Amino acid sequence: MSLQEEIIARLGVKPTINPEEEVRKRVDFLKEYIRKSGTKGLLIAISGGIDSAVTTGLCKKATDELTEETGEEYMTLGVFQPYGTQVDIEDSYAVARAFQLKYTVETNIEDAVNEVVLEVEQGFKDLGTPRHISYQGKGNVKARIRMVTQYALAFELKLLVVGTDHASEAITGFYTKWGDGAVDITPLSTLNKRQVRQIAAYLGVPQSVLDKAPTAGLWEGQTDEGELGITYDENSDYLEGKEIRPEAKERLESYYMRSEHKRSSIPGI
Repeated sequence: MSLQEEIIARLGVKPTINPEEEVRKRVDFLKEYIRKSGTKGLLIAISGGIDSAVTTGLCKKATDELTEETGEEYMTLGVFQPYGTQVDIEDSYAVARAFQLKYTVETNIEDAVNEVVLEVEQGFKDLGTPRHISYQGKGNVKARIRMVTQYALAFELKLLVVGTDHASEAITGFYTKWGDGAVDITPLSTLNKRQVRQIAAYLGVPQSVLDKAPTAGLWEGQTDEGELGITYDENSDYLEGKEIRPEAKERLESYYMRSEHKRSSIPGI
């Protein structure tokens, strides 16, 4: 078995999908997990990107069906989490409108992130190496503060935190371990980015979201493809078993090998 075949099998990606069938399977997956967990619904952070938009659509369909089937209300809570002013936050609100979310909240993370950064920089001073935190380090603080806020809301409201991780991120390790800090459930995990886009079109994700360059929004101008040096078309082709440029294949497999710790269970002794 080649490394490419091993990766595809490990991540569970199909060469082609039927969007209708995939939506049904993933909505049922969410519903069953809600039932087993005894929770009251789902929380999804809506960034304005395609992954969270698709996840929002799946979550809303799952909780709507549970409400109808049981006569008890189940909630999908959409959370908007700008750092200061987010120039594209209207895309987040457009997603919420498209899927008719009844419950949304906006939690601005700027003050909390800046307080953590100040404490870290004071730590550098205490170590005798005064300096500013790197922009990549601050980006990771943003991701984790967002998750702290999500879990605080989810705990109080008895909700599951839903992640947007998918196979095209897993192959590169382009997320913090177990999602952006930790999540409870990941309904997109066996899809590549192209397949996420297919489901987005099927669900009716707003066009402004479909047209955006993928970004985690961790610093100004950051894009996934720019940071990784690989296009999502190449990433998706690889995960569908197709041949891609040798240099892109080498880079992708290199990312996979050095990010294994992000996909593995936390080691013990």
